[in-house]
Amino acid sequence: MKNSFPVILILLLFTQVSCKKDSTPANSGTATIDNTTKLAQTYYVYGFLFSEAKKVSTLDSPPPDITINSDGINLLLETSNLVNSFFKFGEYPDASTASAAYKSLTSANVPEINYSGLATPLKDNQIWIFRSGVQSGFYHYTKFRIISTISEIREGRNYAECTFEWQYQPDGTLTFPGK
Repeated sequence: MKNSFPVILILLLFTQVSCKKDSTPANSGTATIDNTTKLAQTYYVYGFLFSEAKKVSTLDSPPPDITINSDGINLLLETSNLVNSFFKFGEYPDASTASAAYKSLTSANVPEINYSGLATPLKDNQIWIFRSGVQSGFYHYTKFRIISTISEIREGRNYAECTFEWQYQPDGTLTFPGK
């Protein structure tokens, strides 16, 4: 029994160390957002917050970086950061060409004047660069590739949905990190 106590103690310590989660959010992934309106004390939708790598409500703090909507004809991505934040890097004929272009995009070096307030019209196989509002004295950049979109009428309303692959630049430089 005396000899088993140190072994049990070591196993318990190892279990505690190995079960700790890394609290750093992912810097890339795939996500889907839509414009389904929910009601609490007010109406809200879920968008995507790149810095935390998750879907968040428009009532959350911080709010999402992007939300999707439809004007009845076109899909569009919006932001509430009060900065012209979207630059369309390119539009491609198919998923493999778009994926190759996305993987080779390593810099968000885009002149200020080329950013716009909305990403529209949003279509499959596009690549966009998004810049956040100024935080800590500099912008944060995200590149994302539109994988698929849905635009239709649901329950009498314009329904919009977008699935995208994204990569976030957390340190404010213009270069996207390699995987």
